[in-house]
Amino acid sequence: MERTVKLCSLEEAVSAISDGDRIAFGGFAVYQKPMAAVHQIIRANIRDLTIVGCVNSVEADMLIGAGCVSVMETSYTGLEKYGLAQNYRRALQGGNIKVVHYPEMLAWDRFRADREGMPFWPVYFLGGNDVARDNPQIVPFTCPVTGKQAWAVPAAKPDVVVIHAWRGDKYGNIQIQERSMLPQYLNVDMARSCKNLIVTVEELADTEEIKKSPHLTLIPSFRTAAVCHVPFGSHPTPTLCCTEEDAAHYEAYVNASASEETFEAYLDKYIRGTKNFAEYLSLIGETHLKTLEVR
Repeated sequence: MERTVKLCSLEEAVSAISDGDRIAFGGFAVYQKPMAAVHQIIRANIRDLTIVGCVNSVEADMLIGAGCVSVMETSYTGLEKYGLAQNYRRALQGGNIKVVHYPEMLAWDRFRADREGMPFWPVYFLGGNDVARDNPQIVPFTCPVTGKQAWAVPAAKPDVVVIHAWRGDKYGNIQIQERSMLPQYLNVDMARSCKNLIVTVEELADTEEIKKSPHLTLIPSFRTAAVCHVPFGSHPTPTLCCTEEDAAHYEAYVNASASEETFEAYLDKYIRGTKNFAEYLSLIGETHLKTLEVR
């Protein structure tokens, strides 16, 4: 059987995302976020998204500031050492988005439930917890094995998952770095939780090269709907072994998101005012990007 080529432009890949979708973004906190895809979602003016995540940061804050999000289901949305996610905070305080909180590990477990084809993930430790009390989607039950009180936490059920990865081939075989950490393994679990996986990659490799290290191909081609070659596709967040975080641009982002007016100017300059991610990177500057490369 002839294999299907999954390689396409970012514009083509993002066209598979619809208004009202439940969408998950890979990476963890301020690390290895699929920012090129986030930019394209804003350019495409996709609205009413539900972001279902584990630990979210600039990708969610940016989409919220652009008016693309109506619901957040996650454990955290913030910029860690760079401070508050200010678009997120304004939207929440103003009643413009709904937020459903899950503990961090349970937020990850929701994707494990999808991975295993389960409608929920069972837990024992939510007794007396406001998370269980205030969320009608978490259902108490008696464990049939132990007789203990347990809770059924709903699966994440993303319509689309978007991740940024180290490298892949044109068929959608995606490899993670040999020295890997939380962001990479969350990417793998998210990739196994849905039928519509969009992957941007730092490196596009020949399939024969991919075959030389099969133990790194943790996302096989049949899992992938689209693969896009986008170097620096996580900017300003880092990609392990490839690029460092861009502290200067993070600071610019924080300053820009201080108000709705200044953030609109940021969007007009860097995203709405650019045709694609390559034009965005040209604004950042080739010389500056070179300083972010991991050698």
